[in-house]
Amino acid sequence: MHISAKVDYALRALCTLASNDAPQTADQLAEAQGLPVRFLRSILNELRRGAIVTSHRGNEGGYQLARPAGQITVGEVFRRLEGPLAEVRGLRPEATSYNAAASNLQTVWVALRACLREVLDEISIADVVSGELPEHVSALVSKPDAWQPR
Repeated sequence: MHISAKVDYALRALCTLASNDAPQTADQLAEAQGLPVRFLRSILNELRRGAIVTSHRGNEGGYQLARPAGQITVGEVFRRLEGPLAEVRGLRPEATSYNAAASNLQTVWVALRACLREVLDEISIADVVSGELPEHVSALVSKPDAWQPR
């Protein structure tokens, strides 16, 4: 799975917003996370259109979460910015079909999407900020090979 800079930057900005009560400007968010401010502004506009953040103009303005951090999942942010969690040649896994020896490949793609959902849709921005991840996610990262590149 490829996690784009757009998704990574968005999640970093959302975590920063979740850890502050006051609105934060794009400049403040970019500085706090070491992000390029012009790209972050574009990302924040997409998140605003997706009702994940709100923005206010003026001296006291800036960005805030549109809902409590516990109600915004990593999966929601991913989908808003990149589309479906899993696609095969532009199709959703259930829309694929294969013949002969590859006929069970569709099941593999559906299972992969289910695994992604189990992680990304179960972790909120509040979970990331607090470090209190769901047990099944903690179990995954506690496996010795989880941290090994392949």
